Amino acid sequence: MEVTRILARYVVNSRAAEIPEPVRQSGIRSILNWLGCAVGAARHETVDRALAALAPFSGPAVASVLGREEKLDIFHAALLNGISSHVFDFDDTHLKTIIHPSGPVASALFALAEHMPISGEELLHAFILGVEVECRIGNSVYPEHYDVGWHITGTAGVFGAAAAAGKILGLNEQQMIWALGIAGTQSSGFREMFGTMCKSFHPGRAAQNGLMSAILAKQNFTSSNRVLEAPRGFAHVMSTRRNFDEITEGLGTRFEAALNSYKPFACGIVIHPSIDGAIQLKKENGLTGDEVEKIELRVAPLVLELTGKRTPQVGLEGKFSVFHSVAVAVIEGAAGENEYSDARVKDPTVMALRDRVEATIDKSLRDDESYVRIVLKDGRTLEKHVPHAIGSLERPMSDADLEAKFRGLCEPIIGKSTTAKLLSLCWDVAKLPDAAEICRASIRWQG
Repeated sequence: MEVTRILARYVVNSRAAEIPEPVRQSGIRSILNWLGCAVGAARHETVDRALAALAPFSGPAVASVLGREEKLDIFHAALLNGISSHVFDFDDTHLKTIIHPSGPVASALFALAEHMPISGEELLHAFILGVEVECRIGNSVYPEHYDVGWHITGTAGVFGAAAAAGKILGLNEQQMIWALGIAGTQSSGFREMFGTMCKSFHPGRAAQNGLMSAILAKQNFTSSNRVLEAPRGFAHVMSTRRNFDEITEGLGTRFEAALNSYKPFACGIVIHPSIDGAIQLKKENGLTGDEVEKIELRVAPLVLELTGKRTPQVGLEGKFSVFHSVAVAVIEGAAGENEYSDARVKDPTVMALRDRVEATIDKSLRDDESYVRIVLKDGRTLEKHVPHAIGSLERPMSDADLEAKFRGLCEPIIGKSTTAKLLSLCWDVAKLPDAAEICRASIRWQG
């Protein structure tokens, strides 16, 4: 079966009118959430360091670094915005694969939008297609691909960025096949990097490389026609199992973009059920943390594999510590970006409670499920079962929740007035004659 050709043909021939309205709305929500995360992290030291290192080597300064005054060439802008959108670990999640879909795709598209005229409708359509491509490719190799250590947002995301940019550039079927092939030969990202600045580098690099792949293909730069299915192609080389039906079946009728979810907490997604349960118990019982003797968690196997850092030293490591996350959730009743600062990770009060958190693997639990048991110093025991964490498809964040998250992230960076304008532009993205208006609006401080 010509898997790569079937997927490329679908992207090339897809029409915006064929996308169901609920899928379009999911795409808009994803773009809004991505933009909030990117602007909110614009001043993070990871972005500062990347910009200081790379800006001297940028080409024409035409594309925005969201939330900042600097402009770069479109490749470096895609990279920086991909980094910024993911460094808080607050972005969206395709729960079936744990791909963070928007970072690679949106970062590539908005950089391209500042290079050539793109309407909001065109951008939204291309975004949905890019998400479809990366998530279907991810579906075909998950979980084996992820289990051996690949960071699937980087490895699959590059395909999504290439497909989305290729759609905007008007690639024909052969060129789209080449774009996917060029993207595939750049597919990378290791889970070893979790807790470091390199984790957010993965979606940034996927955006940059995917955009470059489409631009090369537009000039008939060739690649294999079978990057996905060939014996020495992506699926066979990078996974011990593959199911190509996940890529080809239901194209145009079943949309992975409709399965996207959004984080209420700024950390690894598998910690969310435990945080959810801890916050519920804190609110129900007025806990401060001082009265806690110990906290016992029953969690899915992936929790300790991904977030088992017992003694995180910096905020980025704290995002991959279920122990820190639950401790700070009980103390603060929150797990936003403030709870993952370097200072909070090293706070003696947080550290003392963190040392009293224990986690036990329960193989019967789903990744979005946990049991939280808090034993108090007076002998009382409090328990909470979280069958599905807030933010999951079963308990989704509402539009109002997303708006509150967006404001909380953006207002400290660009002010209340600009944030309100940017929020309005995002909700109306499909009506914009020029999608780059969103980029331009993201850098104007108006209190």
